[in-house]
Amino acid sequence: MITKLIGVKEFRQNVTSLYKKAQENNIQYVVLNRNQPIFKVSPLSKKDTVIEKLALDVEEARNDVKNDRVHDFEDVCNELGL
Repeated sequence: MITKLIGVKEFRQNVTSLYKKAQENNIQYVVLNRNQPIFKVSPLSKKDTVIEKLALDVEEARNDVKNDRVHDFEDVCNELGL
């Protein structure tokens, strides 16, 4: 991965084109404010986003079980009239 330094003003003005370049060329940006790094921006792969979504879904399911917001197979069949 390539790392590029960029000023916060330039980042704000060009965020759309920068994110496209970042995804196409695997570039991460370190954003500077008065020559001090304030944050890092790096592209996510589709794999990263799928894993993150799965982790959120698992956390939500665990919370549902913890708060007794679950239904067993028989309840679902009865609710659907099967």
